[in-house]
This record gives sequence, structure tokens and C-alpha cells, in this order.
Amino acid sequence: MALDDASAEFHDFFERHHAELARLAHLLTGEADTADDLAADAFVALWHRWDRVRGADHPVAYARGVVTNMARARIRALTRERRRIHLFWATLPGRAHHPDVDAVVDVRRALARLPFRKRACVVLRHALDLSEKDTALALGTSVGTVKSQTSKGMAELQRILGAQAAEELSGTRN
Repeated sequence: MALDDASAEFHDFFERHHAELARLAHLLTGEADTADDLAADAFVALWHRWDRVRGADHPVAYARGVVTNMARARIRALTRERRRIHLFWATLPGRAHHPDVDAVVDVRRALARLPFRKRACVVLRHALDLSEKDTALALGTSVGTVKSQTSKGMAELQRILGAQAAEELSGTRN
């Protein structure tokens, strides 16, 4: 395939899936600006591997996996940075122990309180309305793991939000 054909094909893929992948990144990270950056970075990575991506059985699932992995890496990096800042302030002489104000202020909404794997399963299944199979493809895991993590994630959301709010989130309201 000529470069122009590959470019056109990639451009079409970008146009069709950018909004979905940016929304996925936003739901996983809880940060709109970070989501835009992650989506852009994911498309750069996809372009560099475009021959492999377009040859995949499920190119969109591959792209979702790239976004999910980038979001996981971003969350881990932020967690490490918070720990370093906390350790720095905790070891200063003459300072009384104070709670990490940034962490207290930055209390995330219920979805962000879920562990990453559960959050990813809940977001892909309920926010993006993917099937269990497509969610498993995006996360590189089994359908059984998706079922288990989604169920556990929804149970935690029910505990955090209350049953009515969790039902509204999942669209299973009677």
C-alpha cells in the first residue's frame, strides 16, 4: 500500500474513532486535558505501528488497548509523584505531620475510586457500551475476567454511590 493510501486510511480511522478514544481516556483518568493528550499520544503510537494496527483482527480494540495502557501508565506516574512529594514534606525538619492537602482536595468521584482494572471494565462495558468480548480484547484479558471485574466494580460503585445512582450509571434502572 502506498504511503498516500496508508495516510488516507489512517486519517479515516482517526476521524471515526478519535472522539471515542478521547472519551475513554477521560473516563479512565478523570482529567479532560490529560485525556486529550493521551488520545493524541495514542494516535501517534498507532500511526507508527499502522501496518500492524490495520492488519489486526480488531483495530479499534487494539487502539482502545493502547489508550488504556497509556492511561494506566499516567495514573501510576501521578501516584509515584504524589508519594515523592509526600515523602519530601514529611521528612523536612521542624514540620508537624499534616495530611497531604492535595490528596484530600483531589478526592475523585466514585468512578475514579475504583482500582484501574475494575474502572476500565466498567467504563468500557457501561460508558462505551462494549460487549464483554470487545472489552476483553481492548484490555488483553479474558471474558471471564471482564465479567468478574465489571461485577465487582459495579458492586463497589453501588456501595460508594448508593444503589439508585449505580443503576443509573449502568443503565439497568427498572
